[in-house]
Amino acid sequence: MSDNIRVHTVIIGKVQGVFYRASTENEALRLGLSGWVRNLADGSVEAVFEGSRANVEKMLAWCGQGPPRARVAAVRTREEAATGEFEGFETLYR
Repeated sequence: MSDNIRVHTVIIGKVQGVFYRASTENEALRLGLSGWVRNLADGSVEAVFEGSRANVEKMLAWCGQGPPRARVAAVRTREEAATGEFEGFETLYR
């Protein structure tokens, strides 16, 4: 696990109602990442990604585009210590 990283991310823009969460979960699973994604009350999407640095960076690049109907204005990230606490990747509901 020592080569794994964890990133806490907030994606801002038109990212709700455009299949952003479902597409994020699919992409994270494809990349072998663990963590979660959820909508926030302010219209943004929050996610935590944990895995290899290379795959987390690929995921963050994807987040900057999102699914076809999304219009991403900003991706704010904060790197954290990897914990290995997640079994897989899931969509959380408030």
